[in-house]
Formats: sequence, structure tokens, C-alpha cells
Amino acid sequence: MTQQSRLVQVIELIDTENKQDPNIEKDEDGKEWPKEYLYSVRMSDMLDRYCPDADEVAQISMRGQHIKRWTSPRDAFPMDRQGYLQWRTRLYKFHANTTAELMQQVGYDEDSIERVKKAIGKKGIKVNKDTQLLEDVTDLVFIEHYMLAFAQKHPEYDEEKWLDIIRKTWQKMSPQGQEFALAGNIKLPEPLIPLIQKAVA
Repeated sequence: MTQQSRLVQVIELIDTENKQDPNIEKDEDGKEWPKEYLYSVRMSDMLDRYCPDADEVAQISMRGQHIKRWTSPRDAFPMDRQGYLQWRTRLYKFHANTTAELMQQVGYDEDSIERVKKAIGKKGIKVNKDTQLLEDVTDLVFIEHYMLAFAQKHPEYDEEKWLDIIRKTWQKMSPQGQEFALAGNIKLPEPLIPLIQKAVA
């Protein structure tokens, strides 16, 4: 099997899983999508814009990052900081292993599978280039597509809380990711632009 056909096959397998998401979300044009399928398409689109020469491992990592996320709801864990961290850690492992299994089905080698597992498992951020690339794209997608909706869900957050959230997101990105965001390559959520500018100044 050629590399290209393997890549096409594993992306199709990931998409088949994510299209089963019962949660529906509308895109900017009002079109309805299964929520995690839309997220995965946005991740792939951002990767194409940010790093158009990205290899197969990166392409698979972006597409599989949230695979079947709805099967592990947040409220299945205690609704405190410790419960949140347990949920996130469990999710990283679940997404990594689920994507790895699909890669095995279409014949990927162990090195490629391990790279994807490390990236999706958030291993070695700042030192593992696969993980950092995934983090950069995740943050760019969050800023462009999800930050405003997140703000609207939390009207109780004051300016200091928002500055802290934006700075933490910013600090997780590489200098290249930060530069890409500030160079007009992504659409910033307009109501939050003054806050974003203040946070990263």
C-alpha cells in the first residue's frame, strides 16, 4: 500500500468515527456539522495554512486529536480542578491510543505510530517538535474559532481572568506560532482584540 493511500485511509477512518458525534455545531456559514468532525477539519485546515509542508504524522495528529471526545464527557469526573486534570489526562491517552489503533489497521510503522501517540498525548511540549506543532495549531484554532464562544459562556470572568487565559494560551505556543497569529494570518475574535493585544503586549 502506498503512503498516500495509507494517509487517505486513516483520515477516512478518523472522520468516520468523528461523524458519529451526536453533538451538532454550526460553522460560520450556518452549516451543521457533527461537533468533533468540524473541529478536526478546522485543525487540518489550520495546519495547511500554518505549516503546508507538514508530514503525515502531523496531518494524522491534527485530525485525530479529539477523536470520539464525546464518549468521555467532562461531567463524568469531579467538577473541580483535580477532576478537570484527570479528565484531560485520560482524554490525551484515549485520543492517542484510538488514533494509533486506526494507524495500525492501515499498516503504519511503529515509529510513525509512536510519534502520533506522543503528539496527541501532549508529551514533551516545547521539546518534541510534533507535540509543539500540534499545540500551535490547537491554539490558533481556539483563537480563531472558539475563543469568542468560550467568552460568551463565561460572562462572570473579569478582565484579569481573561488576560490570564490569553497569556497561558500564548505561552504554550512557539515563537513561530505567535508570529503567525499576530501577522494577520488568522481571524481574531473582534470583541476580544483589545484584550488579546493587552495580554500579549
